[in-house]
Amino acid sequence: MKKKLSLPMQILIALIAGIVVGLVCYFGGFASFTANYLKPFGDIFVNLLKFIVVPVVLLSMIDGILSMNDMRKVGSVGIKTVAYFLCTTAIACVIGLVFANIFNGAGLFPVLDAASAEYEAKEFGGFMSTLVSIFPTNMWKSFTDANMLQVIVISLFLGGSILAAGERAKLCRDVVSSAYAVIEKLMGFIISLAPIGVFTYMAWVVATQGSEILVSLLLVIVCAYLGYIVHAVVVYSLSAKIFVGMSPIKFFKGAFAAMIFAFTSTSSAATLPVSKECAAELGAEDDIASFVLPLGSTINMDGTAIYQCVATVFLASCANIHLTIGQMIIVVVTATLASIGTAGVSGAGMIMLAMVLEALGIPVAYIGLIVAVDRIFDMGRTCLNVTGDIACSVCVTKWEGKRK
Repeated sequence: MKKKLSLPMQILIALIAGIVVGLVCYFGGFASFTANYLKPFGDIFVNLLKFIVVPVVLLSMIDGILSMNDMRKVGSVGIKTVAYFLCTTAIACVIGLVFANIFNGAGLFPVLDAASAEYEAKEFGGFMSTLVSIFPTNMWKSFTDANMLQVIVISLFLGGSILAAGERAKLCRDVVSSAYAVIEKLMGFIISLAPIGVFTYMAWVVATQGSEILVSLLLVIVCAYLGYIVHAVVVYSLSAKIFVGMSPIKFFKGAFAAMIFAFTSTSSAATLPVSKECAAELGAEDDIASFVLPLGSTINMDGTAIYQCVATVFLASCANIHLTIGQMIIVVVTATLASIGTAGVSGAGMIMLAMVLEALGIPVAYIGLIVAVDRIFDMGRTCLNVTGDIACSVCVTKWEGKRK
């Protein structure tokens, strides 16, 4: 009997096939074919994932809290998770600035004409406004809008209340456990369709992004991706090695399926079901992974932080502005704090970048120079964010194990 290909291998084959088909369509002038007939199948797959994300986050977090059976452990896991993400985001900013300044100093960044650049920054009400908005006024609206921070807050309140109710809440415990078992089966079926989504999205991206603007910004993209790779290898795999004793090869092999899917889908939330399987394979406890991964998908933005730093130095160069050490420190602090301050906001990456540019006095309209290739940046930064979520769940599992 032939051995069935593992999901990571199926996804890798789909990725390569998608690149090949995309290149053929691009050079053959059939880019519209991928947009009209291939991408819709990827959209269907992503729609299925988005459809299951809210019940997965809600039920998995409540189930995880009930499994911990102690709100003190929930608090301990939460503090360790947020501390891990804040530290790695600050390091990501430094890595992004180092690579950006190396490229800029060597004259490798292209100088583009900003006369035609247009970008209208979305309004950001500030950290306190965001803090207020994460507490829902209507539970069902939070579900229908897929507001992940509000869903997490609802999960925390419901999970904590079920624990506090004790024996009287036994029926609620059983309902959550039973419903989560059903959702896990549905999740397994949807994940099995991942190679289709990866193939169709990759073919579409390669076929439609091979434009002149991509070529002119190639070195900026290379700079960002070098930052992504170094951060993943040095920070994530090294933290897994130091704190968990896991080899980098084992870590990346275990996280591979989620990384590739995040790369093609550009959605941390949509990748949650795959991330959960990868984290479990790497030894993360189910209750901890159920808490860390949904939280990480909303507040962990290391990839976005690197992108911001590279984009800021590049756009400053286009505006003929030389950034001082003090201004670079402002970039690090603003980007690190904004990673939580803009969590759950649509287009968070661009909002964060607009905030950084405004803090440095660089015209926000300059973002228009890189909007055309933002998806290329987004693929890498989402992949990095998801890798960080998995690394955090593995590390927190180890730390909590020592606490017992």
